[in-house]
Amino acid sequence: MRILVTGATGFIGSALVPELIEAGHQVVGLARSDASAAALTATGAEAVRGTIDDLEVLRDTAAASDGVIHLAFKGDVAFSGDYRGAAEADRHAVDTFGDALAGTGRPFVLASGFIGLPSGRVVTETDVPTIDGSPFLIRTATAQAALAFASRGVRSSVVRVSPTVHGEGDKAWVPGLIAAARVKGVSGYTGDGTNHWPAVHRRDIARLFRLAVEKAPAASVLHGAAEEGVALREIAEVIGRHLDVPVTSVAPEAAAEHFAWLSPFVGLDVLASNILTRELLDWQPTHPGLLEDLEKGHYFHTPDATT
Repeated sequence: MRILVTGATGFIGSALVPELIEAGHQVVGLARSDASAAALTATGAEAVRGTIDDLEVLRDTAAASDGVIHLAFKGDVAFSGDYRGAAEADRHAVDTFGDALAGTGRPFVLASGFIGLPSGRVVTETDVPTIDGSPFLIRTATAQAALAFASRGVRSSVVRVSPTVHGEGDKAWVPGLIAAARVKGVSGYTGDGTNHWPAVHRRDIARLFRLAVEKAPAASVLHGAAEEGVALREIAEVIGRHLDVPVTSVAPEAAAEHFAWLSPFVGLDVLASNILTRELLDWQPTHPGLLEDLEKGHYFHTPDATT
């Protein structure tokens, strides 16, 4: 298959591209810069210059492809204060892909998340999120729209990606906790720290995206969670031990100052089953879990710049 991948040089994408190529697929990666384009071509992929705002490029490239995997998101915009703007740009891109693939039976795989799903119990792939006016739930509504592409002749599927996709090169949630601990001199969690984050290694989720584009049935919801949930306090304890700083609960009124951009997410409590995903696609995560990965030490080699 000739597969268009957005976010192809990102943390997940840079694991997905070789995964697809090794499986015999041709990869076309969307590249925002000359450096990204060079990185793609070095892997054996084809680079197409553009961003997710270039809707004509997205439409034409998707129409010339056998399938699309959409990983890209304007994270720099989202976490600098305009999450709504980033989420709306993402929705425009997804709608463009839906229009380009309508009536073809070709696959469209969208990276989504777990926000909007019930907390306090294990959620499954059959759980439907609650959507309100929150900007964080615009992406959830986008995922529901992508699943509806199935009624238009698109083999669409959604991968709910764990908030903690870990591995060497991670620059997201766990490095955010580490950066906060370095700056504040304590490794923090909220409440009693028993809230959970599902977790998955980047190479395991790369494999899941490949399986999804190859054979996920139309309107499939998949859980990219190798671990059902890791308690935030356990993560904080490993960080505290490696940085040799105290581990403590951060008061709600101090959370924004302590955790910075991560503060809206530190209280997230999600337990995510992957049983249906494993059964549907024979997905078998094989790489280290989050705490084991943290214990290897690569997260602590140099101070992280994430703030």
